Amino acid sequence: MDNTTTLTFTMTAYAVLENHKKELFTLFLFLYVITVILNLLFIIIIQQNKELHLPMNVFTCMLCLNEIYGSTALLPAIMSLLMSATHEVPVAWCKAQVYFLHTYGSNEFSVLAVMGYDRYVAICHPLHYHSIMSTSKMSKLIALAVLWPCITFGCLFSLTLRLSFCGKFIPKLYCVNMELVKKSCTSVSYISIVGLLFILVLIVPQLLMIVFSYVKILRVCLKLRSESTRNGLRTCIPHLLSLMSYSAGALFEIGQTRLDMSHVAAETRIFLSLYFLVIMPVVNPLLYGLGTQRIRLLLLKLPTRRKSSQ
Repeated sequence: MDNTTTLTFTMTAYAVLENHKKELFTLFLFLYVITVILNLLFIIIIQQNKELHLPMNVFTCMLCLNEIYGSTALLPAIMSLLMSATHEVPVAWCKAQVYFLHTYGSNEFSVLAVMGYDRYVAICHPLHYHSIMSTSKMSKLIALAVLWPCITFGCLFSLTLRLSFCGKFIPKLYCVNMELVKKSCTSVSYISIVGLLFILVLIVPQLLMIVFSYVKILRVCLKLRSESTRNGLRTCIPHLLSLMSYSAGALFEIGQTRLDMSHVAAETRIFLSLYFLVIMPVVNPLLYGLGTQRIRLLLLKLPTRRKSSQ
C-alpha cells in the first residue's frame, strides 16, 4: 500500500457506467426531482389539512423529510461524478457524505420502527389510541427516532475521523464508512468489530419494536377477525412493503462492504447498492399517499380547487 497520505479518493465504480453516463445523468436528475416533488407534496397536504394531523401521518412526514435528506446527500453527488473526467472526491467531502448517508439510513429504520409501534397501538388498543399516542408521546418518539441514530453513528464515526488514509480507490458510486476504514494507513480491525456492534445497537432495538408490534397485531387479528380489525391490518401493508424492501437493500449493502462479492457482476452490485437509496424515496410517498383514502381524495380534489381559486 502506498504510504503517502491520501487527499482525494477515486470512485472506480463510475468506470463501469462510462458509456451510459448521459442517459444515467438524466435518469438520476429525473429521480431526484420526482423524489423532492412527491415527498414535499405529501408533507404539504398533511400540513394544510388538520384532519390529517394524526400520528401515523406525522411519522410519514418524518419519513418524507428523511427521503429528501438522503436523496440530496446522494443524487447530486452521483450526477456530478458521472460527468467528471477523474471521478475524484476530496477526503473531507467523502467523510461528510458518509455521515449524511449513514444517518439517513439509520433514521429511515428508526422512523419505520416508530410507525410499526403506531400500528400496534391503533389495532391492539383502539379505544386508548389517542391517550397513548398523545402529542407529548409522539414528540418523544420523533425525537428518539432522529437523535438515537445520529448520536449512535456519530460515536462510531468519531473513530473514522481520526484515521489517515493511504488507499486511494473506492469501488463504489458513493462513500461508506467501511470503505474508508479499509483505506486506513494502519491496521484498524477494532473499528470493524466496533462497527458491527454499532450496527447491532442501531438496528436490534428497532427490529425488536417491529417484531413485537406485528406479533401483537397478528394475534389480535387472528382472535377478532372483525371488519374494523381487517381495515386496520390493511393500513399496515404500505409500512410492511416499505420495511421489507428497505431492509433487503440495506442488508445487501452491509454485506457487500464486508464480504467478497466479486462473483456478482459489477452492474448488479451497483444496482442493488442503489435501489433502496434511490427507488424507495420515490415509492414511499406513493405507498403512503395513494394507500390512504383521505389523501387520495384530497389529491383528486386539487385540480377542482385550482379551478375554483382561478
